[in-house]
Amino acid sequence: MTSDGGPEGGPGGGAILFDDIGLLYTADPEREEIGGAALIVEDGVVAWVGPSSSAPRPGTGGRAVPAADRRVGLGGRAVIPGFVDSHAHLVFAGDRTAEFAARMAGRPYSAGGIRTTVAATREAADDTLATNAEALVAEMLAQGTTTVEIKSGYGLTVEDERRSLEIAGRFTAETTYLGAHVVPPGVTADDYVSTVTGPMLDACAPYARWVDVFCERGAFDEDQSREILAAGIRAGLGARIHAGQLGEGPGVRVACELGAASADHCTHLTDADVAALADSGVVATLLPGAEFSTRSPYPDARRLLDAGVSVALATDCNPGSSFTSSMPFCVALAVREMRMSPQEAVRAATAGGARALRRSDVGVLRVGARADLAVLSAPSYVHLAYRPGVPLVAQVWKDGRRVV
Repeated sequence: MTSDGGPEGGPGGGAILFDDIGLLYTADPEREEIGGAALIVEDGVVAWVGPSSSAPRPGTGGRAVPAADRRVGLGGRAVIPGFVDSHAHLVFAGDRTAEFAARMAGRPYSAGGIRTTVAATREAADDTLATNAEALVAEMLAQGTTTVEIKSGYGLTVEDERRSLEIAGRFTAETTYLGAHVVPPGVTADDYVSTVTGPMLDACAPYARWVDVFCERGAFDEDQSREILAAGIRAGLGARIHAGQLGEGPGVRVACELGAASADHCTHLTDADVAALADSGVVATLLPGAEFSTRSPYPDARRLLDAGVSVALATDCNPGSSFTSSMPFCVALAVREMRMSPQEAVRAATAGGARALRRSDVGVLRVGARADLAVLSAPSYVHLAYRPGVPLVAQVWKDGRRVV
């Protein structure tokens, strides 16, 4: 067995022993943390997890637990599952620096700025949109994100929404149809909803796994949101919703009624909203980058967690209200501003994101899960919040292959 610190490995490349792990955070409730740990990866999935002292060595493996062909010694560094970013808007063109500067000078955030990005995106060539999305996905990967959801929503015509989803699908299987981002200029809300639930949905559904709607003042109301999500569900898409970002509203109620996977933002919630999320199992996906970038109140994660709500963290990476690709930054914000413990924040950024995407194969390091993991230049995941802004992700492995 040889030591291997390079990019080799992956499906078909033999079993790899990751050894000398300081603290392994698995996100598996059966055994969430293991100190002095090791894990074995074979054929792109986790084959064994446990204390380093018990790891199968050459000649000791069997049919159930393979002996490792190679060893990756990690020198006491921590390992976590690859982050699962379940809310991102990466297919766009243009820049909204001036809008950000105006907000920092005191102008409040509203949904209207989306139209600026829509105009630039419509003008951009496919190659421009793809190159920009590819760069953002690479940024995310370098910071430990191995699974990302990507929405459309900056086209708002049948063809521009279709091509946005086709481009998104080059980078992830988790693509979301967000034709209902805002109502574009020159169209009535009723006419646009008819387009979103009719010809636009027909063109986009083959390229999407999910349907989403911005249920908010300045965007879509309760009845419109329900109609849009129901149409997407009939077309075979899973539902998610933007809810409660700018104020209390009906978004959570619609999400729970329709069995959505996730209600996202959840900054402003009533007691009834919190109870409905807890009872329904709909994940509350919190997006602290948006609050940071808009100087808005942060979601009360403590209130949700104490009520038994499933919580996820995501970046909301977009050019207007949250132009960050960093899940470690969002973890630090969640701990500092949202009353989450470091463990709760990392859980929300891994297993929570996976649950928001209804995935059981990512966001966790247990036998049979995909071998997506991040190695930290620190002995514990606590350093993600303890040392905010420091680039702590030293290695990233995806499907058992080193990619960073």
